[in-house]
This record gives sequence, structure tokens and C-alpha cells, in this order.
Amino acid sequence: MPHALFSIAGWEAPITERSSPEAVSVPPMARDRAAAEDAALLAWAAAGDRLAFDQLATRHLPALYRIGLRITGSGAEAEEVAQEALLRAWRHAARFDPARGKVGTWLCSIASHAAIDRARRAAPLPLEAAPETADPAPDPEAALAARQRQALLDAALRELPPRQRAALALAHDQGLSGADAAAALSISTRALEGLLRRARGLLASRLRGILD
Repeated sequence: MPHALFSIAGWEAPITERSSPEAVSVPPMARDRAAAEDAALLAWAAAGDRLAFDQLATRHLPALYRIGLRITGSGAEAEEVAQEALLRAWRHAARFDPARGKVGTWLCSIASHAAIDRARRAAPLPLEAAPETADPAPDPEAALAARQRQALLDAALRELPPRQRAALALAHDQGLSGADAAAALSISTRALEGLLRRARGLLASRLRGILD
């Protein structure tokens, strides 16, 4: 997947800077993985500490899943995106350059590009075919209307181009700063603002009169 690979390459440290003696100097038995920062966990993982990577994965798996779900619109695909992102992070842990940004942003970048690739290969679900989710509670009119509005909104989001969905997932769902969201997508902040503006405009146009 060229987009995901580009995302990883953009965060690589020069070969001479890939080791982290300070982090790996802590003996494995003495490492407090639960309290360690992400950068330390990734450095330990790069040196072969699978427990450190498991701790890192536990922290970030929910966010990676949410990114995948927002971009692909599929729970099954979102699970694949999250697993793929973590596998790539494990394989490329030694290449991460902390001077370029945060570990969490790097992971979001990998997941976003992987999800975009998957979304581009999938056929969008037409707005008229939006599924209705079952409500286990009694079915008053207000609850029914809320379910219908949410289903329409979800379908409209799936009709957005994958990069626009990714921008919304990072900037709104994950609450990343403009700079971090742009870095995760390997674009400028101005390009990110353009994606968000077009996404909002398309959603407003598509849902005009439906959700009023």
C-alpha cells in the first residue's frame, strides 16, 4: 500500500540516529511499562521488547479503530486497519524519529493511510440504502427519529472522499491539533483546512432538508 508506506517513510529517522541508548539502557525487568511514555515504549519495542509494544498497542488500539471506522464505515475493516497499523508500527519501530512528532500521531498517520487505501477500494453505500439500527428500548417517535437521522448522517459521511473522512476523523473525532492532523495525513495545514471545509460543505449540501 503506497500511501501507508509513504506515511511511515515520512517519519523515519536517519539510520545513524535510530538507536535510543537512553531508553534501552533500562533493563527489561526494571521497566515500568504502564507508566512509561509512548516514545520510551516504542524504543524498547524497537529493541525487541514485545511487552512494551503490547502496552503501547493497548493505549492506542481504540483510537486506531475509531479512525478506521470513520474512514471505512465498516467495523470489520476498522479492525483490520487497527491491526495493520500496529503490525507496521512493530516492524518499523526502529525507524521512528521522535523529533518529527508524537508516537500517537505517527500511529494515527499509519492507520489513516491504511484506511484511505481500503476505503478507495470499497464501493460507497448509497444514502438511500442507509441501514437502520435496531433499538432494544421501546420505540417512541423521538428515538426513532434520532436513529433515522444518525443513519442518514453516517451514510452521508461514507459518501465523502476517503481523505475528507480522514481529515474529520483526525481533527474532530480524535481531537488532534491542525498541525498534528496534517502531519498524520502527510499534507500541509492549509491542505487540511481545505479538506475539512469541503467535507463540511458536502455534508451540509447532502443533508440539507433531511435533518431539519
